Amino acid sequence: MLMSCAIETAAREVQGKKAIAVEAFARALRQIPIILADNAGYDSSDLVTRLRAAHFGGQTDAGLDMNKGSIGSMKGLGVTESYKLKRQVVLSASEAAEMIIRVDDILRAAPRRREAV
Repeated sequence: MLMSCAIETAAREVQGKKAIAVEAFARALRQIPIILADNAGYDSSDLVTRLRAAHFGGQTDAGLDMNKGSIGSMKGLGVTESYKLKRQVVLSASEAAEMIIRVDDILRAAPRRREAV
């Protein structure tokens, strides 16, 4: 969620069609806690809204406490993530999305000839 908030803030400074792509990337990152909360059986809309507000309020270590179904401090819960791993995952996902988008430039079939009937 922290990454989504940072990208959403940065999207305000981007102009043109790139802004749409940046905002979409922020929405895609926001889907991760929504899916986690849904899979745990909690009300994802309530939890994610509170999580987003916590991050915009300056609580950078806020996250979903799946044991209690609330927002908690990830440092306090002992949840840590490797920066290098997270960076590589985001880079790989971005590269994969870019390749999918560019597939139209790579695969172009010649138009079929019409047969006279």
